Amino acid sequence: MRKVRLTEETKKNILSDLLKRSPNHYASYAETVQEIVDQVAKNGDAAVFGYTEQFDHAHLTPDTIKVKEEEIAAAYREVSPELLEVIRKSLANIRDYHEKQKQYSWFDSKPDGTILGQKLTPLNRVGVYVPGGKAAYPSSVLMNIVPAKVAGVDSIIMATPCNAEGKVCSTTLVAACEAGVDAVYKVGGAQAIAAMAYGTQSIPSVDKIVGPGNIFVALAKKAVNGFVGIDSIAGPSEILVLADETANPRYVAADLLSQAEHDELASAILVTTSDELAEQVSHAVDQFVEQLSRKEIITRSLDRFGYILVAETMEDALDAVNQIASEHLEIVTRNPFEVMTKVRNAGAIFLGEYSSEPLGDYFAGPNHVLPTNGTAKFFSPLGVDDFVKKSSIIYYSREALEPIHKDIIAFAEAEQLTAHANSIRVRFEE
Repeated sequence: MRKVRLTEETKKNILSDLLKRSPNHYASYAETVQEIVDQVAKNGDAAVFGYTEQFDHAHLTPDTIKVKEEEIAAAYREVSPELLEVIRKSLANIRDYHEKQKQYSWFDSKPDGTILGQKLTPLNRVGVYVPGGKAAYPSSVLMNIVPAKVAGVDSIIMATPCNAEGKVCSTTLVAACEAGVDAVYKVGGAQAIAAMAYGTQSIPSVDKIVGPGNIFVALAKKAVNGFVGIDSIAGPSEILVLADETANPRYVAADLLSQAEHDELASAILVTTSDELAEQVSHAVDQFVEQLSRKEIITRSLDRFGYILVAETMEDALDAVNQIASEHLEIVTRNPFEVMTKVRNAGAIFLGEYSSEPLGDYFAGPNHVLPTNGTAKFFSPLGVDDFVKKSSIIYYSREALEPIHKDIIAFAEAEQLTAHANSIRVRFEE
């Protein structure tokens, strides 16, 4: 990994480099994705079946596009009891964590006849996208479905690609069933996003689409955003480790590589105040890379977006942390809880040397669907709030409105909205 002395200039260059990974920088794909979205919106199932044949080499029909109960039963037979037990333990942790996020409707009444409040309503139907192809992600299945269930969403459907024989990954199906999905459709890519957004003869339209995917999925979500809701347009994975001289270099190196193996655009950054630790981590990274199965991906990721930044002070280090606003932030310092209070921008914060990032990916309970590419400055992790909507409640009696009605009329007339003013005035005509 390249070692860089942290200055304002190097920090600026790194931020610029990281932003190159944003889905917004892949305009060359946008026209293709828009064509797919438009065709699915226009032609429904026919377009979905055609694109699935073209991209996934699978022949789908109205009778086979939806996963059947016997397919789910077969998936359970293929998943080991040990893995099923792990999935259930993880699910329980995720559910317990998200239960604590629930909010409730509230009303505030006053003696003069005023009632103000907020009504929370779960979304009616949500679509969850789960990638397939190169790997299976049952953990993402749990992270997207469980908070929707906790929120009280009426119907949750899932789209995920199948192989050429029309089979969906067994662990994906089992995780979806355990989490409480209502239906699973064997569709991937941009065509799956469009199908859930606009609806087809086989796939119902949804109110919101969540879940990660490749650049085609990300751009398709961007294309349908506004017609339906989306969680976010996720970029490549990233980790930032903030460490001082007390950190274990092998732990830090292993954690950096846990994200670098995701794909060639993944980012792994160490920010430290210790030159000695920087050298030790760099050496440990080189040793680990030789032993890991995804060596080529890791190497390309580190060559392009891997950094070891050496800061003069912890204040300088924290400034870089807050400007980079990483998806995953590990704090491995002498006093991680104190340092954490000075962090403004991070998707998920892991404290101490035994809270490594994969703990959050799979088991601890907090959601691993997190803001990327600096969006942690204004976005939050996926949670229960993403699956409810809020309505304001306003009630005034005549006795409550009368003392203030002239104030409202004056405000409306100041904006030259005479119909607004008249709406209030008519209620107090002689």
